Amino acid sequence: MNRVYKRGIRIALASVALGAIALPAAEPTAAQAVRIDLPQQDLGQSLRAVAARTGWEVLFEPGDVAGRTAEAVSGDYSAPQAIAILTRGTGLHVQIEGKSIIVKGRSSAPALDAGADVSDAIVVTGTRIPGAASPSPLTVMNSDDMRSAGRGTLAEAIRDIPQNSMAGNNPGLVSGVPNARGINVGSSVSINLRGIGADATLTLLNGHRVSYNATRQGVDISSIPLLAVDRLEVVADGASAIYGSDAVAGVANIILKRDYEGAAVMMRYAGSTDGGGSHRQAGFITGHSWSTGGFMLAGEHEDASAIVARQRSYTAALAPTQTLYPSIKRSNVALAGHQRLGEGFELSVDALYNQRRSVFNLPFQSTASYLTFGAYNFPRNRSFVVAPSLAWTATDRWTVTLSGAYGRDRTHYDNDSYTNGRVTNSTRGCYCNNAQSVELGADGSLFALPGGDAKLAIGTGLRRDTLISSRVGAQTLRARQTSRYAYGEINAPLVGPSQELRFVHKLTASAAIRYENYRAIGDIATPKLGLIYEPTPDFAFKGSWGKSFKAATLFQRFTAKTASVRPIASVGGSGFPAGSTALFLTGGQPGIGPERAKTWSATLAVHPRAIEGLSVDLSYFHIDYRDRVAAPIASLARALSDPLNATFVNRAPSAADKAAAVAGVEQLLLAAGGYDPSRIVAIIDNRNRNVTAQKIEGADLQLRYRLSIRETGSLTFGVNGAYLKSEQQTLPGQPFAANAGQIFFPPHYTARGFLTWRDGGSVVTFAGNYNGDTDDRRFSPIVRSGGMTTFDLTVRHELGDRAGPFANLEIAASVSNMFNQKPDLIRTLTDYDLPYDATNNSPIGRFVSLTLTKRFP
Repeated sequence: MNRVYKRGIRIALASVALGAIALPAAEPTAAQAVRIDLPQQDLGQSLRAVAARTGWEVLFEPGDVAGRTAEAVSGDYSAPQAIAILTRGTGLHVQIEGKSIIVKGRSSAPALDAGADVSDAIVVTGTRIPGAASPSPLTVMNSDDMRSAGRGTLAEAIRDIPQNSMAGNNPGLVSGVPNARGINVGSSVSINLRGIGADATLTLLNGHRVSYNATRQGVDISSIPLLAVDRLEVVADGASAIYGSDAVAGVANIILKRDYEGAAVMMRYAGSTDGGGSHRQAGFITGHSWSTGGFMLAGEHEDASAIVARQRSYTAALAPTQTLYPSIKRSNVALAGHQRLGEGFELSVDALYNQRRSVFNLPFQSTASYLTFGAYNFPRNRSFVVAPSLAWTATDRWTVTLSGAYGRDRTHYDNDSYTNGRVTNSTRGCYCNNAQSVELGADGSLFALPGGDAKLAIGTGLRRDTLISSRVGAQTLRARQTSRYAYGEINAPLVGPSQELRFVHKLTASAAIRYENYRAIGDIATPKLGLIYEPTPDFAFKGSWGKSFKAATLFQRFTAKTASVRPIASVGGSGFPAGSTALFLTGGQPGIGPERAKTWSATLAVHPRAIEGLSVDLSYFHIDYRDRVAAPIASLARALSDPLNATFVNRAPSAADKAAAVAGVEQLLLAAGGYDPSRIVAIIDNRNRNVTAQKIEGADLQLRYRLSIRETGSLTFGVNGAYLKSEQQTLPGQPFAANAGQIFFPPHYTARGFLTWRDGGSVVTFAGNYNGDTDDRRFSPIVRSGGMTTFDLTVRHELGDRAGPFANLEIAASVSNMFNQKPDLIRTLTDYDLPYDATNNSPIGRFVSLTLTKRFP
């Protein structure tokens, strides 16, 4: 009886002999995607092939798979994903223990020491069809990647994705960053692909939409405990045809662990060697699986101290106590579970709860604290989401799913203004978001094609988002947006390996379309086409083309209208009678239309059989983004003098025009002399509207190579790099101006590379990060802000199954920015502006952490 066979007995059924599959002499990596090409064949044969290709143990009882046929599988999949595809519709139960996958009949007793269930591993972000390969480039970061990088939170982990920008919602954006580029509201963190805006990246939780955070229509990913996360999948390509609004730059799907057998607790202490930013973190995960279902429950608590100006040499010009990075206290919990409800039915539920408090201050003078003259901010956030779904396997070829989600996000912004030690003004308000959705979908096989079954996914649903923006002493904004939609997607494997065609190993076409109806903005249809051509099993060409859109945010549409009376000279007016004034309007407009985009991408995927463990993906993308919502007049001082603003200026307003302009305003701000309609000679309408266009293009490179070392070791090298070119036309008729490579925008070049050595329970990862230069064109002469090159080192060691209190204990030590690289200084406009680009740099500096994780069988 061989070693693998004995281990299968110990893990699964002590009384039932399990079939075992011998492994290649290498330790498998955690859920690493590799190229898998399998024809339709005997299930047992396919399971053995996956084990041989991925290096995972796949254990099964021969009687459970006898007589079963597995469908064809072709694409880049991890072992759990491939096994989930092979066993879909068979009634077999799939569980993971460590790096072993156990496949057994539903009637079998549960495994003695099973780990995560892979019922969700069949999900591939970027397509509605389970198991289908997406023609768009896919980036996967699993929980092992995050741990090996020394990351303790999901907010830390997303910094390792070069395609993501920290502009948008970011706790470090406390001052000096243009409001359009980023803001700290409640110390939340959002994913912002390509730096286009967090509102143009759709973020999902296990495929579900959740409530927006604050006003920017982003999703706060810092509310999710890292222990609960199985992986993060990112498709940096337009995906509105699949998912609807917001997926212009792409979609990020945070996938939770479905089951977890046993329990684990985690403690982490971390901090900056320059002072401040200390993190005290504790977490737990527990769960159990049984023959008909399972659950996972995880939670975390973190207490992080602030970083202030006196703790950094490059902020010596600021007031010593000014906050560079806020203090944050957060607690969250996540639940995922599923239960079979009789033949063919399974009920699943995902739930998340988070609460967070943060504190930061802003002195308005560099010589005194905020108590003398400044502001003290202490925002609070509380959010939750519940997302149930009921799946019915109607036949062995079709599944029908009814799903829904309800979420709330309450961001309370609390601010006290101080003068000479006394509170002179207090602001209390809430950005309160609700999200509700329900969807009915079905997916399955239609008919046989030479390359396999043609598959279809169809569905319909309703989504409703609500924003209540309230402030003490001001008018409350209540806005709602409802979308009714239907979608369809087809995947057609036109040519398969069995045909043995020369220069056409595989050819797969896909098409999707989504129709949405918004009561306020009308009907929108977004198509997407995809093609995957594989001349040989060693490489593939992938291409996609589609249309995407983003509905204007509720805040952009319904934010209160404000009017201000301005001296005519202050808005660029000349030649008017003395005492003339202009009426300047700001705020939202309910009739704002959707933002629209055309996107396409092309990818070369190389996975040569002659070099086992090597995969290279080189992608090009292009986004034509128009009708972006913005306040059209960038410079108030040139509102009347710039001819491009003529569309938004009424130079001969009638009495009726003036009355209409001030009707319904929340605030009327008056210059000296007050509001005198007879002196108003112009009305400048700078309310939000669809005016801006953007062009975004670039290339991504993802390379990964894994080399086996002896029987239990491996060496893995990886690179993820991005080149970005983006430009913007603020008004029709204006020339396009560069965005990427400019201060407060993403640089042209970003990259991260790593080298990981594994042997038994030991893992060592060395990584390098590069963030390119940017130009500061706000002043003359133009000054270049240098990029940053930093290095990280993480060492993990698991003590394993030994007796005593140290059994199953993992110790991890990590240092980020090992050589304490500091950001370049930039020019500032006020005494309290941060003297560095906070959208591309952080004040944290060298960051050291120690993490202890104890697992209980």
